[in-house]
Amino acid sequence: MQAGLAWHEVGINYRRVTSLYDRVRQQVKDIGNLERDRAHTTMTLNQPHGWRQWLALLGTTLLLVSCLRLPSLSRPASITAAIAPAAPPPSILTRQYSLPHSTVHVVVIPTATPPQFAIEPVVAQGLEPLEGWARQSHAIAALNGGFFDPANQQSTSYVMQQGEVTADPRQNQRLVGNPSLAPYLEQIFNRPEFRHYRCGDEGSYAIAPHRDLAPPGCQIETALGAGPQLLPELTLEADAFLAVSNGTVIRDPLGYNRPNARSAVGILANGDVVWVMAAQQPEAPGSSGLSLLELAEFMRSLGAVTAMNLDGGSSAAIYANSQTVYGKVNEAGNPVVRPIKSMLIVRSLP
Repeated sequence: MQAGLAWHEVGINYRRVTSLYDRVRQQVKDIGNLERDRAHTTMTLNQPHGWRQWLALLGTTLLLVSCLRLPSLSRPASITAAIAPAAPPPSILTRQYSLPHSTVHVVVIPTATPPQFAIEPVVAQGLEPLEGWARQSHAIAALNGGFFDPANQQSTSYVMQQGEVTADPRQNQRLVGNPSLAPYLEQIFNRPEFRHYRCGDEGSYAIAPHRDLAPPGCQIETALGAGPQLLPELTLEADAFLAVSNGTVIRDPLGYNRPNARSAVGILANGDVVWVMAAQQPEAPGSSGLSLLELAEFMRSLGAVTAMNLDGGSSAAIYANSQTVYGKVNEAGNPVVRPIKSMLIVRSLP
């Protein structure tokens, strides 16, 4: 509507200018005749006739200039807006991939500026099934989080919320007091974590070992630990998930080379965050899922530049589009619902 009014105004101004142009041309012609008569009649500015001619020319010229006003420069903007409307805000993407031995569920969370979503870790007092917990948290999406001990319901992974540590594996006595784990504790306490940095008014996500400092001018706002890191390289031994002695595997708590239900978080090249949950197939409960090597390659195929494994097996679960998928299946092919200690959630920002 505004665009039509603007061009209608242009048409009116054009007709005005055409009419005034004819009048000015006639005025100039009259003045030319006066100039030819100078030899016979001396025209001075004292003569009323000369004054009238010059004033007529001046007035006509000023009127011409005033009528040349076209629609303001803001009008074409409304025309452009009508032709090319503003792009809608980014939204969360959900996808499903059917692989030979697994159905993989993927959620991509955009992190464009200004941010539309926040990705945050949450910790339960005890243990909670993911679906009910996600709904109670008013989450748009949720993914199971770090490791824990089901016997004492305490975390074996770090969790930080609002800049404060809310789950500390060093407080878990069954972990620190286990003599078989004593040689690996320093590595366990420095496993990778999914972080959110606050750098002034800006925020960003990263994956880094627990003891790594935040970049200059930034603070760690939230963090959830797990491991091993999948990308850019697999850090099985560095994170104490694999130990080999004289060519023999003496420690492999995750069964890194065996298929299983798996969960992971990664960061794409553009900064967006990707969640993955690889589920087992009901018809092959003992031989389906992904190994950690396959999980790393799948994350790479999605475009992740850095990625981290989360707790898997019976803990693997994802919630999106108001539906929950559990990754582990029992011998009968039914999903295994296991309460968990921590999870990642997505919530909308105001």
